[in-house]
Amino acid sequence: MTTPVPPRTTAAFFLQSALSFAVALGGVAAGIAYLPVDGWMRAFLAVGVLYTVTSAFTLAKCIRDRQETESVVQRVDQARLDRILTEHDPFRA
Repeated sequence: MTTPVPPRTTAAFFLQSALSFAVALGGVAAGIAYLPVDGWMRAFLAVGVLYTVTSAFTLAKCIRDRQETESVVQRVDQARLDRILTEHDPFRA
């Protein structure tokens, strides 16, 4: 039985993703900081951005966990099928 190897991310892709996230978050933070409104409105927007970011991380983790669970179930099902096929002898009486 051959097990499929999941694609691995490279260090460059990880760095690019981290930098992109930092630039986006920094841009929104700078936009909120220089917005010509009252401090309470800035605080409300900042809390909204933080809530959005944490929700995005949580959603990404849930999606990853579901995909990992499905791949484990598929591997177990494949192992059962392989065992059944190896034990089956069509010429046995």
